[in-house]
Amino acid sequence: MFDVIIHNASLRFGNHCVFEDLNLTLKGGQWTCLLGGSGVGKTSLLRLIAGLPAGETTGKVACQDGLSVNHRIAWMAQQDLLLPWFSVLENITLGQRLRRNLVDMLTRRPVLSAEVQDQAMSILEKVGLTEKAHTLPQNLSGGQRQRVALARTLMENRPLVLMDEPFGALDAITRLNLQDLACELLQNRTVLLITHDPLEALRLGHEVYHLQGQPARLTDAITPPGKTPRSLANNDLMSLQGKLLDRLRHESFDERAEGQ
Repeated sequence: MFDVIIHNASLRFGNHCVFEDLNLTLKGGQWTCLLGGSGVGKTSLLRLIAGLPAGETTGKVACQDGLSVNHRIAWMAQQDLLLPWFSVLENITLGQRLRRNLVDMLTRRPVLSAEVQDQAMSILEKVGLTEKAHTLPQNLSGGQRQRVALARTLMENRPLVLMDEPFGALDAITRLNLQDLACELLQNRTVLLITHDPLEALRLGHEVYHLQGQPARLTDAITPPGKTPRSLANNDLMSLQGKLLDRLRHESFDERAEGQ
């Protein structure tokens, strides 16, 4: 496990400065959660960390162990991004197929080694989808599709996981269940989760930050008490949720007022 350090990061689109001199440390083996209004630069920060920036950037992203973040990142987006013509098993092993460039000459479909197939089936068992291995995405529920996306992330087996609102489109109960599952299966990974949901951030995050303003700045970290995933019966958690909601609500009101 290693820390990931974002040092003096800045992003501009022409004359518009999204954020500048932004410093953040993602602690090794922990979840860092990032809240903020739409358009404040949360996804742009994820892209900068992943080496996929758009716009003019400065600053440095480095790992505490001295190695590059390149090839050490898995990404889980809000959309499941499943290929509709591939089965569940084929979707979660897409990275392995592309990197190995092995194709069955008869079916023209990528070939998997027995080792990779065993690994994939083991992960599908963990996410509760063993019986759906050969099912096409259109025959899955929204929650099942997002579990496939989680399985694909696990198949990449990277130490740093960037998550861009992966549970945002799900109903409340499915979202809670997926939060618990992700927390269990991504133990000992360094995770940065973007979310609009204060409760989600407080349940999962070892540290919770709020990105706000123009240019955007990070608030001091909130460190929720207790072990993750935290119980909804935790009174301290509910109190923190209320404070965060109030902060986000006033931020949204202030932005609307400035635009008038």
